[in-house]
Amino acid sequence: MKKFKLALLTVALAGSSMAAMAQDKAALIKQFIDVQRPGIESLARGLVEQSSAPIAQAGSQYLQTQVPEAKRESAAKAADAELKKYFDEAYPIVRDKAVQLAPGALTPLLEQNFSEEELKQLLAWINSPLSKKYQDLNPKMQTALTEKLVNDTRATIEPKMRALDENVAKALGAPTGGSQQGAAPAKAPAKAPAKK
Repeated sequence: MKKFKLALLTVALAGSSMAAMAQDKAALIKQFIDVQRPGIESLARGLVEQSSAPIAQAGSQYLQTQVPEAKRESAAKAADAELKKYFDEAYPIVRDKAVQLAPGALTPLLEQNFSEEELKQLLAWINSPLSKKYQDLNPKMQTALTEKLVNDTRATIEPKMRALDENVAKALGAPTGGSQQGAAPAKAPAKAPAKK
């Protein structure tokens, strides 16, 4: 009988220990997701900007090929205002939904791929001064690389983009800007506003 009670006590202790570990791991996952909120919001911002990019690009193309030069500046300002209005309305919706969905989408992945100890290490790294320094520098590094890449490939890629534009227009039977080929682009509608 004593062995049975001891076995029962051992099972009960193991069960409570596992439940505590599961709670600890769940708390660590929640903490990790909370720390990732700026990245989640940035993802939402990027999705909203991407959704309006084709419209902004088409508007810019139309602006430089179809709008008389005398009216381009005012038309560009009006288009910029509409793009900003869209962003200001859409971003909070997408941001809030991303923050709401993140725990359900990320928890199973974190649960399956990280032990409790690994989550502790990951959180320690993310909250460290070195990680914060890296996170602060990362956008500058991306900008530096992007600028260099765009500058170094512009001469090769722009003619290909113009040819693509012409070829797609021809394939669709749309007018092509034939005489507009060498024209300098007019001011494009602005990108979505910077993070508030």
